[in-house]
Formats: sequence, structure tokens, C-alpha cells
Amino acid sequence: MNLPIRIGTRGSALALAQANAVRTALLAAHPDLGAESVEIVPIVTTGDRVRDRPLADIGGKGLFTMEIEQALLAGTIAMAVHSLKDVPALMPPGLIIGCVPEREDPRDVFLSDIAECLADLPRGALLGSASVRRQAQSLRLRPDLRTTMLRGNVETRLRKLAAGAVDATILAAAGLRRLGRHDLAARAIPPSEMLPAVAQGAIGIEIRDGDAAIRALLAPLNHAPSALATTAERGFLAELEGSCRTPLAALAEVEGDMIRLRARLFSLDGTTMVEAVRHGPADQADRLGRDAGREVRERAAPDLLPAAQ
Repeated sequence: MNLPIRIGTRGSALALAQANAVRTALLAAHPDLGAESVEIVPIVTTGDRVRDRPLADIGGKGLFTMEIEQALLAGTIAMAVHSLKDVPALMPPGLIIGCVPEREDPRDVFLSDIAECLADLPRGALLGSASVRRQAQSLRLRPDLRTTMLRGNVETRLRKLAAGAVDATILAAAGLRRLGRHDLAARAIPPSEMLPAVAQGAIGIEIRDGDAAIRALLAPLNHAPSALATTAERGFLAELEGSCRTPLAALAEVEGDMIRLRARLFSLDGTTMVEAVRHGPADQADRLGRDAGREVRERAAPDLLPAAQ
């Protein structure tokens, strides 16, 4: 194995926190590795550079992974650490998710200086979010709300909220916790009210397919229930060819050797929802997710599936 082991990541505060958590876990799992043996390599992605337009207008979620994956394929990094929800279901040939550490809280968090929850917002309040999933579910609960795009990293969005650019926003509990903002993460929205994004709260460590040495190195970090849950959710995403243009939500939970998946597709305005629920053996996670995706596709009107046109 070539040293140092180079970990590719985006350069945001959250991405670096996640990459450093993986580095710390690797060093703890392999005491023979010296601190200098594992190196963090920040990589600027197209998604980081272009912040004034919706992701759907410039190419989708893959814009947060493309340059990092190119470095991985070129061999300049040994692994890539991603927020797994940012990784498209269809990955470049030669790359795989080789490890999923234990998942953080997958829920969304409601943030506002004028209300404690979505239901308490005044009529016509402005909700800022770059996520069509969050906008759709918010409008389903509160069709009177106005919505606007709110892109940027966590701190940027919090600053815009504090400055009054929007009345409320919604962020991932996992990101807030990893940045030490447990006080904000405490205002989490129950999944019964807002189902999370596919793989939200999970870190995915991407490696080259066939790199047995790196896969073995990562084995102690893999959390089987988290890997199985996200496999089911990503199976649902893959079957629907989901993108950031499509309001999809899914949450799988593993109980012993069984897994339960709730998966939903929404119209952009939240007025329509198609849901599938699956319960079965955890070792069939991908099949269950894809089966849920097929059910939703069969029941959904064609105009709810823009990515499949």
C-alpha cells in the first residue's frame, strides 16, 4: 500500500469535518499507521464554484463529486469521503462505495427566528431551501408558504437566515451535529412529517473497485446496518433515476436481520405524493429498494418523473 494514504474531499467545513472523522477512525483502527500516513486532500468541485443557480440547472448532484472521482480514478487519492446523499445512484465505472460508517441522525431540522416549527410560521412566510424535496414536503404541509432557492454551505445559510433573507430554512441534523451545532440540531423534524433524503446522515467512502488493500483497511469502519439501510434507499433512487430535479425521499431502518423502507415521490408543489413501503430480509436491501421504486414508477403520473423522460 502506497503511503501516505490520501483522502479526497470537498473543502467545506462540513466536508473537512467528515474527512477528518474518517482519518481519526482509520488511525484508531490501525495503530501501526502514523499520523503522517493519512493525509486529507481538499478538492474544489463544480458544485462548490457555482453557487448562484439551482443544481438542477447546472448538472445535478454529481457536480459535488465529479472532480473528486476523477482524482480517484487517476490514482492521485486512495479514497473519497462524501455525504452519501450527494452521490448519484449511477456511479462511474470502476468506482464503488467501499464503506459506510455508522450513520448520524438522518432527520431534517427546522430553523427560524420567528417560529418554533413549520406549522407556526405566519401565513405567506418565505422558506429558503435548495432542496426540491424539502420544498415539496413543506408545501404539502403548508401550501400557503412561499419558497425560494437558498444555496451555500451550512454557515452561509445560517447567516442568510439571521440577516432576514428568509423567514425559515431546513438543514440536515447530521451536518449540524458534525459541525458542533447540537443546539440547532435539537429542533429536528419527525420523519412522519418530513421524510429525509436518500442516505441523508450517512458518509460514503468511495474507492476503486478491486482495490483490496484499501477495502480491507476500511473494513473496521463499516457499519453493517447503516450500509444496508442506505443500500435500500439508493436502490429506490436508482430505480427511479432520481436527480435533484425530483422530490424523492426515503428512510430505511434495520431491526435485527430485517429492514423496513418507506419511500415517497412528490410533485414539486407537494400536492401529490406516491408512497411505497417494504419490509423484508436486510440482506435483500437493494432488491427491496428497487422494488419500491418500481411500484412508485407504476403508480405515478408521467409528469412526476422528469428524470425518467
